[in-house]
Amino acid sequence: MEHVLGILRIRVLRGVNLAYRDTRGSDPYVVVRMGTQKVKTGVKRRNVNPEWNEELSLSIMDPIEPLKLEVYDKDRFTRDDQMGDAEFDIRPLLDVFEMNLEGIPDDTIISTIKPSSQNSLVEESHIRWQGEKVVQNVILRLRNVECGEIELQLTWIKNLNSRSHSH
Repeated sequence: MEHVLGILRIRVLRGVNLAYRDTRGSDPYVVVRMGTQKVKTGVKRRNVNPEWNEELSLSIMDPIEPLKLEVYDKDRFTRDDQMGDAEFDIRPLLDVFEMNLEGIPDDTIISTIKPSSQNSLVEESHIRWQGEKVVQNVILRLRNVECGEIELQLTWIKNLNSRSHSH
């Protein structure tokens, strides 16, 4: 049986400089996948710099798979056009959670992920201890498209039933 480690809250904040798929812009929405799970945002009409600020949730199973993000342009009559994709490894976020963070001041940066060819990061991404939660702000550069970035905030909620050890 698959073991649920916890819940990943994904706040899709905004898109920046997304690709035009129609003369008047695009009607973008974001699909987030992990394994067989799929969640998506609403559609923002005629906007290549959309502000979603929508919270999506995924159950995280063992083994941990990469977070896959796809952006589409909603079309009424034809198949939705692709507007790029990105992939992101959430394991560093979970690794931080396994540390003992008791007594650490709020808003402390615990870890920093640098952009590399292995990830889609635009800039350094900090994992912080914020309000008793592990939070990571991420800006991903979309691949397979001429331009566009997506800003996310990830929050890890541990499954309390899967506590490895009690204090």
